[in-house]
Amino acid sequence: MAASVAGAAGTSAATRPASVSARGWGWRHAGRTAPAVQGLDLDIRPGERVLLLGASGAGKSTLLHALAGVLGDDDDGADEAGTLLIDGTPPRGQRGRAGLMQQDPETQVVLSRLGDDVAFGAENLAVPRDEIWRRVGEALDDVGLGGLALDHPTSALSGGQKQRLALAGILAMRPGLVLLDEPTANLDPAGVLEVRDAVGRSLDKTGATLIVVEHRVAVWKDLVDRIVVLQPGLSASGAQQSAVLLDGPPAEVLAEAGRMLAAAGVWVPGLVPATRPRSNSGSGELLLAAERLAVSRDPARRRGRVPGRRLPVQSGIDAEVSAGRALTVTGPNGAGKSTFALTLAGLLAPAEGKVSAAVGLAAGAGTDPFKWKAKQLIARIGTVFQEPEHQFVTGTVLDELMVGPRHLGRGAEAVDELLARLRLDHLTEANPYTLSGGEKRRLSVATVLAARPKVLVLDEPTFGQDARTWAELASFLTELLDAGTAVVSVTHDEEFSAVLGGTELRLGSARLEAGAA
Repeated sequence: MAASVAGAAGTSAATRPASVSARGWGWRHAGRTAPAVQGLDLDIRPGERVLLLGASGAGKSTLLHALAGVLGDDDDGADEAGTLLIDGTPPRGQRGRAGLMQQDPETQVVLSRLGDDVAFGAENLAVPRDEIWRRVGEALDDVGLGGLALDHPTSALSGGQKQRLALAGILAMRPGLVLLDEPTANLDPAGVLEVRDAVGRSLDKTGATLIVVEHRVAVWKDLVDRIVVLQPGLSASGAQQSAVLLDGPPAEVLAEAGRMLAAAGVWVPGLVPATRPRSNSGSGELLLAAERLAVSRDPARRRGRVPGRRLPVQSGIDAEVSAGRALTVTGPNGAGKSTFALTLAGLLAPAEGKVSAAVGLAAGAGTDPFKWKAKQLIARIGTVFQEPEHQFVTGTVLDELMVGPRHLGRGAEAVDELLARLRLDHLTEANPYTLSGGEKRRLSVATVLAARPKVLVLDEPTFGQDARTWAELASFLTELLDAGTAVVSVTHDEEFSAVLGGTELRLGSARLEAGAA
């Protein structure tokens, strides 16, 4: 939803900051043996600003969904323990007190036009019409989308722009509790600061309480009053432990426990996790080439184009993908990075120009990846989408990993290694949709790697990863590069680009820039 609305309508423009309290609170998703959160004791005063940290899988997103009143809507058989309250009342009984911005930008878009989508939450709260549209304009300006028309199609927005749209919808609601789950993960560096500052301006105006989940501390530490670090409710030995590992002022927490936090997977300012270095620069055998390529989000039929010209978001792109080498695609939100990646991977037809597979990749399938059959494609080019849920087709993690090998008539030799390397081995029977954001991202990468393609195309592969898993994933990809796999990644993550090395293709709003990474 554009803004998750947690039940009696209110029309006041004033915001009453919310309080949060938890006593022994825990939640276990249906079908899971271990709780996502267990033994949580926490108090947040009205108007406080809290940065919620913790390793991937510590239950941060679960807590935010519970506070938004949406946890359990599609989770029959789940178990809840203890109490979790907003202003002394369970969250599901309060409408409009909490506004949630989720990790996946696609799930938050409700309506087809920009202005209508931002207005959706406020309309559900019966805010007067004139007040709604005043708030819509103000919210769009705050998040950097004020230059777009109110009837601009939401389907034409990039993933990062959809994140800003979701934030605008929350700001227009004026909730007493603002819940942000990785709000800047899909944004370019300028957009990260713009959104953070927009949140700060909104909080200054409304006094609302804030809980933000973000792996990278540096962005938010100066905006918040307090850092709370969560840990799994069960230790490695299976003993129950407090869900709160650390709680205190940002400077104090970081000074006293910075290295411990880094070891636990938290991104601590100034500490970049160690990764496996590259051992060679790859064979350089050409696998894919883009020539004078124009890419478009407008649809095209697989056997010919729809009538009318498809409007390109980028044109004149020349790029090469070589065995054992990395190509990093960078640029601002809305520049067409994801569209280019999907076109290069054979999932979208070029608007103009062409993508050609070289002999070593094309053998037995032809040179045009867009014309390949599914079986031919997944054995040659594997694509990790920006939204992990778009890849899931089964009911368990193990079955998800077996899709590619079974489709290709192969065994499961690589599956056990992938489960262990990406820390998913304890989740084999879990439903993919109940995983944390970071776990979903790792699973989406693993499902593609299980088919052992020669080319990997990854869209924001480090989104939602704690520092430890980030290092494991980056190291794993350097191993694949050294083994001859080509890696194409769309990313705003400069540290990740530096680890992989290779070549950078920078897409701009008006021109293309290329150079060494």
